[in-house]
Amino acid sequence: MTIGDFSRATRLSAKALRFYHQAGVLSPAQVDAGNGYRMYAAGQIAEAEAIRTYRALDMPLDLIRQVLAAPSPLIRDRLLERHLARLEQQLDATRSAIAALQSLLRPSGDTIPLERRSLPPTPVAIIRETIELADLGAWYAAAMGDLDRAVEAGLEPQGHRGGLWGTELFLDERGLAALFVPIRSLEVELSGRLRTEWLPAVELVVARHEGTDDTVAEVYAALGRHVAEHEVSAEDAIRETYISSTVTEIGWPVVAA
Repeated sequence: MTIGDFSRATRLSAKALRFYHQAGVLSPAQVDAGNGYRMYAAGQIAEAEAIRTYRALDMPLDLIRQVLAAPSPLIRDRLLERHLARLEQQLDATRSAIAALQSLLRPSGDTIPLERRSLPPTPVAIIRETIELADLGAWYAAAMGDLDRAVEAGLEPQGHRGGLWGTELFLDERGLAALFVPIRSLEVELSGRLRTEWLPAVELVVARHEGTDDTVAEVYAALGRHVAEHEVSAEDAIRETYISSTVTEIGWPVVAA
């Protein structure tokens, strides 16, 4: 097939076909030594269609080469699954950006309900570490997994799970991170990173966040404004309580009245 016919059959321009040839993704079946004309085989149409589809899905050329050269369907599928995971991450980032823009468009009259709350000393099973802010997402997922396994092994929660986030974690991008679950007594057997301790009594101003993490910043902002205008901020860590997968109560520590 001439490059013109192949272009019509595959809906790839001559420019694109030359680019894929130079990139080593789709080589012509034959190149005339005299005039340099590219000729393609009819059997290459399916490969060209696959390349066009992969490029439409924003697949890098290096990955396309690997997919086309995969020695087995299993390896090919694993490569495609890896790209699918990247697309899902990009989609999550886009959704986060949309949510952030929507929050900026929220009417200025909207308010976030706040309440004061006094928490007594609480026995907990806790994972408490100093981490880098950049590692927060991965650390959170791993620590939650550790709590899941502890509960599966027989640990009996006496309330919702929670988190503690030190000021330094946000100020210096390195600081305290902790996840915990309330328990009945410190007399329990734990493994791995989990320890038992008493969380001290604390006075909090609490706001409720419903939704994904994309909009949590506005709740923190509302808490910060309220505390700056009406309270005296305490040095304790921010305390979060995870009511469900989409509902979090965020507590800002303040000096008791």
